[in-house]
Amino acid sequence: MNTQMKKYYLYIALLAVGMVSCEPEFEDQVDDSDAYSSGEADFSNYVALGNSLTAGFADNALYITGQQNSYPNILAQQFARVQETEDFDQPLMADNAGGLLLNGSVFAGTRLVLAFDAQGNATPRAYTGSQPSTEITNRLTGDYNNMGVPGAKSFHLLAPGYGNVAGVATGAANPYFARFASADEATVIGDAAAQNPTFFSLWIGNNDVLSFATSGGAGVYQDDPTVSPANYGPNDITNPMVFAGVYSGLVETMINAGAEEGVLINIPNVTDVPYFTTVPFAPLSPANPSFGPMIPTLNATFAQLNPALTALRGVSEETPGESVYSIEFSQSAASPVLIHDESLPNISEQLTQALIGGGLDPGLATIYGMQYGQARQATAQDLLVLTSSSAIGQVNTGRVAALMAMGLTQEQAGQLSVNGVTYPMEDHLVLVPSEQAMISSATQAYNQAIRGIAEANGLAFVDAAAILQETAGGGIPFDGGVVTSAFATGGAFSLDGVHLTPRGYALIANRIIEAINTTYGASVPEVNIGNYGTVTPSQNVN
Repeated sequence: MNTQMKKYYLYIALLAVGMVSCEPEFEDQVDDSDAYSSGEADFSNYVALGNSLTAGFADNALYITGQQNSYPNILAQQFARVQETEDFDQPLMADNAGGLLLNGSVFAGTRLVLAFDAQGNATPRAYTGSQPSTEITNRLTGDYNNMGVPGAKSFHLLAPGYGNVAGVATGAANPYFARFASADEATVIGDAAAQNPTFFSLWIGNNDVLSFATSGGAGVYQDDPTVSPANYGPNDITNPMVFAGVYSGLVETMINAGAEEGVLINIPNVTDVPYFTTVPFAPLSPANPSFGPMIPTLNATFAQLNPALTALRGVSEETPGESVYSIEFSQSAASPVLIHDESLPNISEQLTQALIGGGLDPGLATIYGMQYGQARQATAQDLLVLTSSSAIGQVNTGRVAALMAMGLTQEQAGQLSVNGVTYPMEDHLVLVPSEQAMISSATQAYNQAIRGIAEANGLAFVDAAAILQETAGGGIPFDGGVVTSAFATGGAFSLDGVHLTPRGYALIANRIIEAINTTYGASVPEVNIGNYGTVTPSQNVN
């Protein structure tokens, strides 16, 4: 086998039309006193609570332009057209490069931009036109209406010390909140409530499932509501009962602080986010010169394993009578990648013994047994995360070293270490159906709680899950085009595949305005989302 397989899969060929991220062009200011009304709502001191989606995070970073295009800032601009409001202050970053410094050292990297190679292929790359200049230890002073904290889970908004810079390096505190927390032991919800808000928005809960999803399921579903979130792992799914209790407490605190009106926003499904839908499960094309010539050798190699795999695993339970667990690559159509599925029973020992019984060298049989004991080819039900694109078809150097330590030559080890081809894609790169089911179960429970709390308190409610499902379907039309969830070209999602573009945030802002107008009898004007940019092309990359 050719151990020097080139990267076979590129993100996508992209047109550089309508991709420039820009500052919004707000509607011309006019005398709105007769045209618009706040209805029963009081927008005079609006405070927004949430995570990265509230902060304006985009392209894998927080930066000034993203913050200026955050949905709370868009809302605040529109509220100001309805009634006299206080200034809407945000804890702005120091630059448009993104990234963070901790005591002068880079703590988080710069934003992603869209870079084109000589053939016109486009790939997200880290921006190098300038370096991060936002120092975490330089705490900002004053009150901030945008209390969106990237990375925050629901219970983090209640956690004392979440903004203590001394805990940032160890992960005990959040670097973004450390920049603007009122004190070391302050809480996000405490600082928000202390501003005496008259109106609030809350979009939290995404990270309570998202970290599990983006890690490929490298966590657990916390099914015991008595376990304290302080004991959760970083990628665990928050228990739905815990979430509901925390969420209810957040809302109650804001109402008691004076914000009797507000809007609650629910959580999108991961299957509608391009981070999980862009990379196909079957990307291995026989037409690819780095893969096609290898197919006969690959199939001959796996032919030694397939009888044992079929005998031990039989027919797939998902598709009885159709799919077996044998491994074969097509010479006429694109083939699925090979993945590690930890939900499968581990048959490593049985496979090893079956291969030895079939006459295979015991040492090689042991290696095959270990490597393919929980392996199968992907199906359409599997979701490969966006970052898997850069791994598929590449030689896994860590696996090469491990196999050489077991006695294989470097050439032999390289042949058995091609990601997705001879070496199963590692768990953190794939969401298998059982992991998706856990995410879906939690998301549905969270969303049920959010809707119920909104109804119980007479608050406006926005179904963000339905909105992003629309973008993932036929898209949402606007005056000038259609917003879809297609990676990089669709207009809704930024280059990290999870967070929105300015246009995406403007879309959310309009849907929030719709809900506010309906709930409170207001007539807040919407924005023209065509005035908001999407992704940024740049050749200032390494």
